[in-house]
Amino acid sequence: MIVDEGRYRVSSSRAEERWMGAAPVVLVHGVGMSHRYYARLQKVLARTRDVHAIDLPGFGSFGRPRTDFPPERMARGLAVVLERLGLSRAVLVGHSMGAQWVVELARQRPELVDAIVLIGPVVDVRHRSLRSQAFALASDALREPPLVNAILLADYVRCGIPWYSSQVRHMMRYPIEQRMSEVGAPALIIRGGGDPIAGLEWCRALRDRARHADLVLVPGRAHVVQDTAPRATASAIEAFLAGGRRARQAT
Repeated sequence: MIVDEGRYRVSSSRAEERWMGAAPVVLVHGVGMSHRYYARLQKVLARTRDVHAIDLPGFGSFGRPRTDFPPERMARGLAVVLERLGLSRAVLVGHSMGAQWVVELARQRPELVDAIVLIGPVVDVRHRSLRSQAFALASDALREPPLVNAILLADYVRCGIPWYSSQVRHMMRYPIEQRMSEVGAPALIIRGGGDPIAGLEWCRALRDRARHADLVLVPGRAHVVQDTAPRATASAIEAFLAGGRRARQAT
């Protein structure tokens, strides 16, 4: 669908056996990527919830938009996509730069959000230069399985250097720590235990900036933990959401 000159693609899975009150999940990829590296997590989550994986403008199979899309504009477009899908009170899951778009959407349109999940959120204060970010990305590639790297490389090529570079510049400038403190929805941060891009101290600091947040580590995994450990990632998400439901019922 086209929103504000940007093309969004939605890949949806209907719940095999929907749990009562289970909010739908929206998966938002990171810079240069597409919905493809969410496929394994989407399959696990779709056992009990409707799941929608979204390709953002300029990524996946889409060409580069004619105009720029900073995080604020991307989030506004995502909100319209959710409205057109008839989603309200959704669980937003963002990986890497996708965490920034999710945080910004939750800040702008809190009425659309039940909770947010940030997987390997960026940008770690240790890597706030292009050189340092490139080194961390290369280090992560050495820790990911060959199939994951093949998906990443193919999506980077489809995205193209000009659009990737423009989005990386936005990524480096986005003040996610500040914006996290402005989000009222409960948040879960998930980090692979060996993630060189989103460090442990950074994830802890981001958790502490939020109003209501938990942090879960998945040992032995790197940055793309949602693909290399989909069951563990899904279990962490479900446990977090179940805890939130119990807390609401107790009040």
